[in-house]
Amino acid sequence: MAAKTAARTKSTPTKENGVRVEEGLSMFKSDKFDADAYVQSKCSINQKDIKQLCSYLLDLKRASAGEMRRSGELSSIRDLLSTQATLIHALANGVYIDDGDKPCDGSFGDNDLSALEKWAAEYLDQLDALLAERRVDEALTAFDEGEILISQANESHTLSSSLQFAISQRKRKLADQLAKAACQPSTRGGELRSAITALKRLGDGPRAHTVLLDAHFQRYQYNMQSLRPSSNGVAYTAAALSQLFFSAISHASSDSLGIFGEEPAYSSELVTWATKQTEAFFFLLVKKHALASSGGLRAAAECAQIALGHCSLLEARGLSLCPVLLKHFKPVVEQALEANLKRIEDNTAAMAAADDWVLTYPPAGSRHVSTAFQNKLTSSAHRFNLMVQDFFEDVGPLLSMQLGSKALQGLFRVFNSYVDVLIRALPGSIEDEEEANFEGFGNKIVQMAETEAHQLALLANASLLADELLPRAAMKLAPLDQTSHRTDDVRRPSDRQNRNPEQREWKRRLLSTVDKLKDAFCRQHALGLIFTEEGDSRLSADLYINMDENGEDVDWFPSLVFQELFAKFNRMASLAADMFVGRERFATSLLMRLKETVILWLSGDQSFWDDIEKGPRPLGPLGLRQLYLDMKFVTCFASHGRYRSRNLHRGTNEIISKALAAFTATGLDSELPKDDWFTEICLDGMERLSGKAKGNNGEVHSPTASVSAQSVSSARSHGSC
Repeated sequence: MAAKTAARTKSTPTKENGVRVEEGLSMFKSDKFDADAYVQSKCSINQKDIKQLCSYLLDLKRASAGEMRRSGELSSIRDLLSTQATLIHALANGVYIDDGDKPCDGSFGDNDLSALEKWAAEYLDQLDALLAERRVDEALTAFDEGEILISQANESHTLSSSLQFAISQRKRKLADQLAKAACQPSTRGGELRSAITALKRLGDGPRAHTVLLDAHFQRYQYNMQSLRPSSNGVAYTAAALSQLFFSAISHASSDSLGIFGEEPAYSSELVTWATKQTEAFFFLLVKKHALASSGGLRAAAECAQIALGHCSLLEARGLSLCPVLLKHFKPVVEQALEANLKRIEDNTAAMAAADDWVLTYPPAGSRHVSTAFQNKLTSSAHRFNLMVQDFFEDVGPLLSMQLGSKALQGLFRVFNSYVDVLIRALPGSIEDEEEANFEGFGNKIVQMAETEAHQLALLANASLLADELLPRAAMKLAPLDQTSHRTDDVRRPSDRQNRNPEQREWKRRLLSTVDKLKDAFCRQHALGLIFTEEGDSRLSADLYINMDENGEDVDWFPSLVFQELFAKFNRMASLAADMFVGRERFATSLLMRLKETVILWLSGDQSFWDDIEKGPRPLGPLGLRQLYLDMKFVTCFASHGRYRSRNLHRGTNEIISKALAAFTATGLDSELPKDDWFTEICLDGMERLSGKAKGNNGEVHSPTASVSAQSVSSARSHGSC
C-alpha cells in the first residue's frame, strides 16, 4: 500500500504537488502556530472525526515526505507531525499521553511503518481472497495469526485502528456467510456442525448457538412443507408430525452438546427454545392437523399417546418436555372426554325413548361381543354398553395424563343418569318425579315398562352393566404394572377387578346406584299391593279389628293382600329365573327386598298403629290371630324359597310384638294356637295358591330354588315354618 502511494506521489506533476503541500502546510509556517492548542482543538471532536483525522494525517504525511527530505527547513515540521500522529493513534486506542513533546517508548521510524503497512495490505488482500473462495478453515487460521500480530502491535502502539476495523469487518462478513449457510435447508449434518464450529471460533459463541437452534427449526419447517394429512387417519398424521418435530429437537440437542458442551448458558437457551417450540408444536398438531377434522376423544388420545411417547425418548438427553405437553394436552383431552360422556348420555336417553324393554342378545356383527360373555339386554342398554366399550378404548392409554380417575367418575355420572332413565320407565314414577333427582335428563321422553317382565328387564339392564360389563371394560384403565402380568386370564373378571382398590370402590358405587332402581321397583309394587287404584288401603287396621265383630265362624287363611303378595312373588321368581341366569344372587336379593318393603311399610305405618293402639275399637283375639297368621305366612314362604333376611325377621317380630302389646292393654284374655296350627295353615295356603300338591315330607317347590322342609320353631321366636 505504501509503495502504491509512493508511486502515485511520483507520478503527480511537481508544480501541482508543491501547491497542494504549500496549502496544507501554510498554517504550520505561521509564527503564531501553537501545536498544543492545535492538538487540544482536535481532541474535542468525536471518535468518527478522530478516525477521519488519522486518515487525513497519514495521507498528508505520505504527500509531504518527499518535500521534507528536500527541504531542511521542514525537518522540524516532520518531527512535529510524527509526534502528532502518535498522539492521534493513542487517542483512537484510548491511550492518554501526558506530554506530546516527550517521545514515546514505542515510537517507530519510517521503515517500520512502511513494513507494517505493507504487511497489513497483503494480509487484508489474503483475507479477501480466502473469503471470496469460501476457504473457511484457512480464513480462520489467518484470523488467528492476525490476532497474534495485532496483540503484539497493540503492545507497541504501532497498529492503525483502521487495520483493526478492516479485520473486524471481514470477521463480520464471514460470520454472516456462515450463519446464512447454516440456515439453508440443504445444509445437513456435518456441514451444519462445521459452520457452527467455525462461527464459534470467530469469537461469538452466543450467536453461534442461536444460529444452530434456528437452523434446526428452519429445517423442520422445510420438512413440514412436504407433509400431507394421511388418508389412514389421525394417528398416521400425528405420528408423522411428532416424528419430524422431536427428531429436530433431538438433533438440536445433540449438536448443542457436541459443540458447546454442558455450559449452563447454552443449556438454558436450549431448554427455553425446546419448550417454546414444543408449545408451538402442540397447537400445530392439535388445532390444525389432528383435531381439525374429527375433534373427538379418540383423536386427542392418539395424539397425546404418540407425542408423549416420542417426548419421553428425549429425557435421556436431559430434556424433560413431557410436563410441557401434558400441561397443554390435558385440558383438550378433558374437554373431549366430557363431550364423549355427554354423547353417551344423550344417545342412551334417545334409545330409551323407543326401547320396548325386551331382553335380547347383542345384534349380530356388533363390536366387543365375546362368545363367552353374551348377555341379554334391552336395546338402550346394548347401546350404552357399546358406547362405554368404545369410551374405554379411547381413554385407556391416557393413564400418564392422570385421567383414569376422571374417566371413571364421568362414567359413573353417566351410568347414574341412565339408572334415572330406568326409574322413570317404571309406571307411577312420573308422579314421584318431583321427589326423585333425575339429573341430566329433564323432561326427556321415556318408554314406559308396563308389565312385570318389562320392569324386571330394567333391573336386568342395570345389574348386568354395574356388576359385570362396566367393571370389565374399566380394566383397561388398570395401571400398567397390573395389566402387564395377566397370566390368569381364566379367572373371573370380578376376581381381577378386586386387585385395584379404586376400581373396586367404583364398582361398589355402581351397585349402590342399582339399589336406587331396586328400591323404586319394590316400592312401586308394594304400594300397588297395599293401595287400590282409588288410593284406599287394603291393609288397614279395620281388616283385623272387624274380625271380632263378625263372630267366631272364621275360615282361617292368609289375608287377601298377602295372598296377592305370594302370587306376585311367585310370578316374579319365575320371570327372574329366566332373566337372571348366572346372577341368581341378585334375583334373590330383589325378591327379599320386595317382601321387606311390604313388611317395613306396615311396621312403620303410624295411622295403622294409632287405630290398633288408640282407636275406638280394640284389637280382639280373632284379629290378633289373623295378624299373627299373616306374618307367619310371609316368613313361611320366604323360608321355603330361601328369601329370608334379617330385615324381614326383624319387621315381622316388631309387628307381632306391637299387636300383642296392644291386645294385652285391652285386658282381654286369649291364648294363641300352637305353632303347628299356624304352620299347617300356611303350608295349606301355599299349596292352594300355587296349585301344587304337598309332598309326602311337607315340601313345596319354589320356582327359583329347591325347597327343603324347615323345622318349626316356637311361636314366641316367630321363626320359619
